[in-house]
Amino acid sequence: MIEQEWAIVLARIQFAFTVSFHFLFPAFSIGLASYLAVLEGLWLKTGKGVYANLYRYWLKIFAVVFAMGVVSGIVMSYQFGTNWSVFSDKAGPIIGPLMAYEVLTAFFLEAGFLGVMLFGINKVGRKLHFVATLAVAVGTFISAFWILSVNSWMQTPVGYEIGANGQFLPGDSWWTIVFNPSFPYRLVHTLLAAYLTTAFIVGAVGAWHLLKDRANEGARKMFSMAMWMAVVVAPLQIVAGDFHGLNTLEHQPAKVMAIEGHYQSHPDGAPLILFGIPNSAEQRVDYAVQIPKASSLILKHDPDAPLAGLDTIPEADRPPVGIVFWAFRIMVGIGFAMLGIGLWSLFARWRGRLYDWPLLHRFAVVMGPSGLIAVLAGWVVTEVGRQPFTVYGLLRTAESASPLDAPAVAASLAAFVVVYFAVFGMGIWYLLHLMKKPPQAHEPALEDAPIRTAGITPAPAVLEGEPA
Repeated sequence: MIEQEWAIVLARIQFAFTVSFHFLFPAFSIGLASYLAVLEGLWLKTGKGVYANLYRYWLKIFAVVFAMGVVSGIVMSYQFGTNWSVFSDKAGPIIGPLMAYEVLTAFFLEAGFLGVMLFGINKVGRKLHFVATLAVAVGTFISAFWILSVNSWMQTPVGYEIGANGQFLPGDSWWTIVFNPSFPYRLVHTLLAAYLTTAFIVGAVGAWHLLKDRANEGARKMFSMAMWMAVVVAPLQIVAGDFHGLNTLEHQPAKVMAIEGHYQSHPDGAPLILFGIPNSAEQRVDYAVQIPKASSLILKHDPDAPLAGLDTIPEADRPPVGIVFWAFRIMVGIGFAMLGIGLWSLFARWRGRLYDWPLLHRFAVVMGPSGLIAVLAGWVVTEVGRQPFTVYGLLRTAESASPLDAPAVAASLAAFVVVYFAVFGMGIWYLLHLMKKPPQAHEPALEDAPIRTAGITPAPAVLEGEPA
């Protein structure tokens, strides 16, 4: 019994490890694909070379990010069968078709146009190449659409029937399943997070090169575009997060209780706990710094509105409070820091110092990975807050795992850790190497694709004067 519990814990750690690595790359590539489409569109409209040079600069980075995202995603998906076979069996009739739709739509679209986008800039017309870039950008959106639909259904399952064998079967309409109650909110929240992630990476690279050369036209343009994105999208993300939180309160109240640190119910208005140390053993938050009745004001728009606490949830159905509590605060804290940088850049732009304020540039460099940290923290809130269920309220995590021995799971986890840090560590190092290079006035395109068919070895060249 103890070994089986450890096997489940290790399987959860393994999936968390692989999905965390994987999620970093789509969170960047979704926004970067759209940024590339904007750059190429501006180049076609204005004819300014700076946009073409920035397109070529970021296209190389996109190629590496996209490749690592695909590879890490394939590895992650195999765990549904190896470590979570019971979940795959029970939820497969719903999860399987939705993930297949992602392959049939997004993956095929991306695969069909990615080669043209990467290697066709000097081989096809400008408008056709722009269509290829748009297709890849749309493909990343469609991919996010289906994957988030799957995950949202696990959070707010609707439109299903329970078969005689215990499987979740589709009911009368697939659209009810696809557009489940939490999906629209999570789709908007995640896409905005991806755009902010890209904006702050682009802004950090631009700021880095501005610190070395304030006259670099490419660095100035990318920094300016990134800061405009921060000014516009950060406030939208805060509003979207508020709507998402209200939806979560309606459908997953225990998750919100853990986020807020509300162990006890508050009949006359709940405080907003800014910081503290959750103490699940004593059912309280130690050293709490709180604002009276502010939580009720945010969640119910009434400072005196009652809010239920975890004391209304059976202990076996409560999520781990500490992890959810702190992950949420990391995410929100980064979000407001992004807004602060955006407003600072707006002030600098007004003062005419956007490109010659070193302190702003240094802060922008520091904030470069902030979007990646925020999306990981948000993912932790979402997934850990759903516990102890894989399909919320219907299928427990402990009942979803494969009947594996703990040593077997531990061995595969150790292998994943070694391989991931080696392979993806090198990939991340190469990305940083590409970003370290300043954008050039005549940025070279990607090297041409191989012109011979794969698997066919060309004949050796005949040297001059040698008999043929």
